Amino acid sequence: MLLSRVKPAVGGDTALSSSEKKRKNKSRKTPRLEDYLSQRDYLGALTLLEFQRNGGAAEEHTDQWIGYCAFHLGDHKRAMEEYKSLTLKPDCPAEVWVHLGCSLFFLGLYKEAEEVALKGPKSQLQNRLLFHLAHKAELKNLIDISSSSFEFAKELIRHNLVVFRGGEGALQVLPPLIDVISEARLNLVIYYLRQDDVQEAYNLIKDLEPTTPQEYILKGVVNAALGQEIGSRDHLKIAQQFFQLVGGSASECDTIPGRQCMASCFFLLKQFEDVLIYLNSVKSYFYTDDTFNFNYAQAKAALGSYKEAEEVFLLIQSEKIKNDYVYLSWLARCYIMNQKARLAWELYLKMETSSDSFSLLQLIANDCYKMGQFYYAAKAFDVLERLDSNPEYWEGKRGACVGIFQLILAGREPRESLKEVLPMLRSTGNPQVEYIIRIMKKWAKDNRVAL
Repeated sequence: MLLSRVKPAVGGDTALSSSEKKRKNKSRKTPRLEDYLSQRDYLGALTLLEFQRNGGAAEEHTDQWIGYCAFHLGDHKRAMEEYKSLTLKPDCPAEVWVHLGCSLFFLGLYKEAEEVALKGPKSQLQNRLLFHLAHKAELKNLIDISSSSFEFAKELIRHNLVVFRGGEGALQVLPPLIDVISEARLNLVIYYLRQDDVQEAYNLIKDLEPTTPQEYILKGVVNAALGQEIGSRDHLKIAQQFFQLVGGSASECDTIPGRQCMASCFFLLKQFEDVLIYLNSVKSYFYTDDTFNFNYAQAKAALGSYKEAEEVFLLIQSEKIKNDYVYLSWLARCYIMNQKARLAWELYLKMETSSDSFSLLQLIANDCYKMGQFYYAAKAFDVLERLDSNPEYWEGKRGACVGIFQLILAGREPRESLKEVLPMLRSTGNPQVEYIIRIMKKWAKDNRVAL
């Protein structure tokens, strides 16, 4: 349940008799499938249908509606599985074959889509599906037509080919079409975002007055990306407002993009409890989505759920994200908070020397110290002191080395660790070091620890 959608309790039932209460409860309107579908709340509809099916109260066409809702939520694999199971039943409605064909089409299984679609009855949907399937063997022939009256169709086909091919040829095809095909500008903006060219994306969209949810969302994404890149609070504020406008609208509030917008709005406001309310409501559709998991893990970590955050961070496969400093720093913090400081140290060792590696070293040093993992705190402060003579690094290293010694005395750290502590202390030029080393060496001699 979304807490923001809970209505306040209102008094008035206290004086009713038990029989009156029963009559009133019966008269209350229960959720209907038609209500969800009319509002395009496919997630709500799917939840109701699954509840009915699991509770043994499924109606005649429940399985078909589940496939329908899954399809409109973009879960084409789930839709395909539902429709396939229906085709195995002797009383399967004929139109299910066409619906199965649509699901296969969106999964890229064009040959299979055509085969099953032809098993269904002739209908507008079948014609439309077969038309799209035909576009796949015929596009090149259409482009080669030289008739001037076919010029706009050729431009549309070129535009669509760029989209179908994931942006291939975007810079050659889309710029001349910006004032010809309205979607060309939006798709070129998406291309620039995928290439990390945020400034070009912003230049293209900054003067666009959004009129559709998709345009509001895209303009919000661009402003958020630019705001984070250049540190502009104004751009972040604009992005937050666009996301809130879409997520709070009556037409989009119960859709997956709408809930993602609200999550993004609260993310920019750093209200991570609210972020998780919305992300939790749609996470079943994004288990393998790296971007979703990156945001979800950050929100978990920001609220101190480090164990869960670590698990989600490690699900991410994208090398681009895994090499991002934000990812590395959050994962390192999760490791340290989960008493796995060695893994955080290994993250640092794999990095090339840069300002990011220096920042990660600072994080490891301070977080390890705070969590009492003094061995890796000392190693990190030792490297920091070698790179920068800031006296704070000596103080951190001194405290961490003394902390290791205390853990050794308490039997919570191997005595052999003292062998590594002494060279770290000797590497500094601070005169305090001799006094500390003398005490450690005396203890080692008294306790027969070879140094």
